[in-house]
Amino acid sequence: MTFAVRYYTKTGNTKRLAESIAAALGVEALPISEPVSEKVDYLFLGNSYYAFNIDAEVKEFVRSLDKNLVGKIVNFGSAAMLNSTYKKVKAEADKVGISMDEKEFHCKGEFKGLHKGRPNDSDMKAAAEFAKGYII
Repeated sequence: MTFAVRYYTKTGNTKRLAESIAAALGVEALPISEPVSEKVDYLFLGNSYYAFNIDAEVKEFVRSLDKNLVGKIVNFGSAAMLNSTYKKVKAEADKVGISMDEKEFHCKGEFKGLHKGRPNDSDMKAAAEFAKGYII
């Protein structure tokens, strides 16, 4: 199996999760400004809700993906109030013909004092364990 990890973050929470996931997979976590230029079986994509939607940069990144290079997208992220961005990311992935893995990782994230300290060490370990489940 081959992997890539990309993330979008405004607070640093998703970057921290991306780094835990990437370390477990033996790859580097990169921001979405870095294109996926090599064929991967799984692209782990970290993102969150901003104003009740995924950021426009995340939408553009997904639309820029080459379906011949990306097997499946694995969604992950954190959020203070809303949960999974899966449906929003899937809507964009469907437009370019890339399937989404049914599994995803999500945890609470700190925002303006809410869920202080999250994601925490336990969340990071859980994210790494989640990623290890993809290694065959």
